[in-house]
Amino acid sequence: MHAFTAPHFTDDNKARKYLEKLRWPNGPVCPHCGSADGAYALVGKAHRPGLLKCKDCREQFSVTVGTVFESSKVGLSKWLLAVSLVTSSKKGISSHQIHRTLGVTYKTAWFMTHRIRLAMATEAGLLGSGGGAVEADEAYIGRSPSARKDRYPGARKQNTIFALVERDGKVKSTHISHLKS
Repeated sequence: MHAFTAPHFTDDNKARKYLEKLRWPNGPVCPHCGSADGAYALVGKAHRPGLLKCKDCREQFSVTVGTVFESSKVGLSKWLLAVSLVTSSKKGISSHQIHRTLGVTYKTAWFMTHRIRLAMATEAGLLGSGGGAVEADEAYIGRSPSARKDRYPGARKQNTIFALVERDGKVKSTHISHLKS
């Protein structure tokens, strides 16, 4: 069986069940109140498959609440296939390639890849909070004032960038409008 012909990549209901098994191995947990013992399925014509209701807070939820898949009209099987493509590509994958592979519009593929990449980003937190050394430095980007006067009368001024660098590689930088600040 080829990886892309797996059942959770071809059918939305199987994709939902696969995601439920991954996210809730011990049964559903309400994302609103955190209750793990009181969720029941809502069934009938008025409810979509996979919709649950918490007995404690009485809120409705599904497996996609609180994830990048929430509030998306794109099928869950296409989302899982896009996540698989983005995470398995050694050098990354473009939104155009996602668009061609999944058969969605480029705008949809762009939306999906940006949400997936945002979910994969690590939160930086405070630099040096783990006891590591933090170095501070400034840099100037642009032409020097002497070159600007002589050859480029309309050239922009130098921009000052201030950066904090942690020894393990985390960097936070910002543009400084005034050098004295």
